[in-house]
Amino acid sequence: MEQERRGLRFAFSADAVISPENLPGTPTPARVTELSLRGCFLQTSASFEERRVVLVKIFYLDEFFEAEAAVLYVQPRGLGIEFREIKPHFRAVLQKWILNVLNSQPEAP
Repeated sequence: MEQERRGLRFAFSADAVISPENLPGTPTPARVTELSLRGCFLQTSASFEERRVVLVKIFYLDEFFEAEAAVLYVQPRGLGIEFREIKPHFRAVLQKWILNVLNSQPEAP
């Protein structure tokens, strides 16, 4: 049920940064370990409360993706976030990354 609500998630590995919305300062480094069209899981030492609005930027190969997101859940090793506002250009980048992950998965026997 939880996976249905959040959409299909895929193993993914990319550098990222996360910062609170509307607060100046240095973004906190993170690592994306799961990705979907609706959000991702970030391994990070950052501590944000649930429902906190954040800005996330993900770097993969020679592209980047950025979006406003909300913290869905907090675990000792990181955060689950849900993308909220995605500009059309970044939606296309995200869709391309997901398609690449799908195309690289081995076929079932």
